[in-house]
Amino acid sequence: MTEIARQAPWSTGDHTLAATDRFRMGSNTKTMVATVLLQLIAEHRLELTGPVSKWLPGLVPNGGAITVRMLLNHTSGLFNYRDDPAVLKAFTGHDTRAWTPAELLAAAVRHDPLFAPGTSYTYSNTNYVALGLIAEKATGQTMADLVQERIAKPLHLQNTYLVEGNGSGTDKSPTLAHGYEPDPTHIAALLPPWVPAGTTFAGPARPANYVDTTAGNASTEWAAGAMVSTAQDWATFDSALLSGKLLPPELLNEMKTTGPEEAEVPNRRYGLGLEQVTTPCGTVWGHNGQVAGYSSEAYTDDTGTRTASVLTATIFGLASPKAGGANQDLVNAAVCTMLGKPIPASSPTPAG
Repeated sequence: MTEIARQAPWSTGDHTLAATDRFRMGSNTKTMVATVLLQLIAEHRLELTGPVSKWLPGLVPNGGAITVRMLLNHTSGLFNYRDDPAVLKAFTGHDTRAWTPAELLAAAVRHDPLFAPGTSYTYSNTNYVALGLIAEKATGQTMADLVQERIAKPLHLQNTYLVEGNGSGTDKSPTLAHGYEPDPTHIAALLPPWVPAGTTFAGPARPANYVDTTAGNASTEWAAGAMVSTAQDWATFDSALLSGKLLPPELLNEMKTTGPEEAEVPNRRYGLGLEQVTTPCGTVWGHNGQVAGYSSEAYTDDTGTRTASVLTATIFGLASPKAGGANQDLVNAAVCTMLGKPIPASSPTPAG
């Protein structure tokens, strides 16, 4: 096992980074939440084909036509609540209002659906907030407790937990790595087309034109992205999942049954909370994740024998060609080393 931690010198005054630090895993959360849901399906407490309306009556329009499977593989058509202006304001730290999971779902369904259920694919965090609420309704337990009872404790994951969905969304662990985003002056040129113009992140000013987003409003995540973990813990989870220790074979096969994602990511296919990713050195399984100040990519081979994780303390700081290219080269190097293949040559990056 090789662990490496590097940080910009200007950030050491906030926190000295270690490979064992806790990290906000963002949408990698979805793989763990999907595993819990599939365990409940294995126990016949839920059904893949069961309608959302059975568990969340009146909360999701057309819920009788949306199944648990459609939530898991993002084919429900539900609007992504994070694109709601009020939620986006909280996600970026400009509003300290604490959102509950029910409020996030309500924010999503105020918007028209994107397509008829089951007819297309669009990645939507709303699907996993709905799944978290369904799991809680089916078991009478909190989603955070389900993660601990079913995954963290059996696998001895000492640093893995879901930040509670009670609206607080806070985590002040001293071993939590700090996250950063470009300051308002510098982020404008880095925003991709799908992010509303004028989007900025709030936080204390830091050198090198960044703000510290570590203490920002994290209440917009929950079952869609509020997991905290470490590289080692997550590798243990990914390995256990793909090696068949957490699900019966038929449900692991369902999880690995994939369909195409958006056109801009042709190398990725989505299953049930699990991505199949084609890399320069072969196919891997896992997910990626992004929350304010944190970006994670965690992968394993088809048998769960080998794992690789790259955790980076920014999202939009990687949007420049130079930084983004360097990060992708690092991901490729980690995955290729994991698969025992030669590391490909780095892509040319602009000077400066």
